Amino acid sequence: MSYQHHDTGKKGEDMAVDYLQNLQFTILHRNWRYAHYEIDVIASRNNLLHIIEVKTRCNLQFGHPEESVSKKKINNLLRGARAYMNKNPQWQQVQLNILSITMLPGQPVEYFFIEDVFL
Repeated sequence: MSYQHHDTGKKGEDMAVDYLQNLQFTILHRNWRYAHYEIDVIASRNNLLHIIEVKTRCNLQFGHPEESVSKKKINNLLRGARAYMNKNPQWQQVQLNILSITMLPGQPVEYFFIEDVFL
């Protein structure tokens, strides 16, 4: 992984946390790991657990950020969510979300929040 790619991802996750807090989410964890699963952001709002995948891009050469979330990634997020809920049984309901952030040079940052993703 290149440093630029890592820096973009880290900056995107920082921006995602600010964006989500402005939407009244309470951030519970960032980069939560269990086994080989990783969840970018775990948050809560209105007594609902939110598992949030953050995708950030600085160009559209490979499409919009949300287009890179594969079925395999969603399945891994669901497995990670189950593991989190097993360790934190107070959560009865969970929702999977994708937050896409596009940072094109000379343009305002674009946020695209997709709530309640399912297969």
